[in-house]
This record gives sequence, C-alpha cells and structure tokens, in this order.
Amino acid sequence: MKKIIYTDLAPKPIGPYNQAVYYSNDFEKTLYTSGQIAIDPATGELKIDDLKEETHLVMKHLESLLKQVDMTFENVLKTSIFLSDMGNFATVNEVYGSYFKEETAPARETVEVANLPKYVNVEISLIAKHDF
Repeated sequence: MKKIIYTDLAPKPIGPYNQAVYYSNDFEKTLYTSGQIAIDPATGELKIDDLKEETHLVMKHLESLLKQVDMTFENVLKTSIFLSDMGNFATVNEVYGSYFKEETAPARETVEVANLPKYVNVEISLIAKHDF
C-alpha cells in the first residue's frame, strides 16, 4: 500500500511531488522522502545565510517526516546529500553526523551539483525502513 506523507513541519512541495511516500506490505514498511531544503515551513522563507543553520533545518524537516510514520534516524538505511559547493562538505557533514550514531549510520552519497532548487546550499533525501 502506498501512502502519501505530509506534515506542516516541513516545507510544502514546490512542484508535482510529495514530501514523502510510505510503502508497506506484508514484508516491508519503507519511507522514501523527497529532497528537503531549508525553507521555514511557517513562513515559506529560505534560511540559507548560515550553512550550519541551513543543514539543521533540513535535518529537522527529515526528522518530522520520519516521525509521521513512527520512525527515527535509527531507521534510516540511505541518504543522499547534494551540495552546491563541495567546499561545504565538512560543515554539512558535522551537522548531519550529529543526527546519527556512528555504529548505525546509514549508507550515503554526497555529490556536488551545478545548482539546487531555489539556489540553496544543501539538499538531503533519505530512505528508511521499519524493523519487523
């Protein structure tokens, strides 16, 4: 069963997609999030002046989506991080790493891209799964 996940604690989609999709059947319960960027969901304003603050806001959006299906960062299997400048890797990695335990951290790729939506510095998506 496919279920669309939505929370007011993450930004509204800015295109033809949803914040997240939860898929469940007799064998799996998996959450797939869309890429999250640093938009304040209450005001719709971008928060990109401070890279640490921007990254924390992105992680908080992801956390709010996980909570919608009773998951935490412990359930995350894989993340994808997109950076507008690989020179920001260390700062983003420091903030990102504070949300995971090293022994259970997910698989991940981090790539630099030519541009991101609304010209943000970082976008992150994830895949998480419930344990049976």
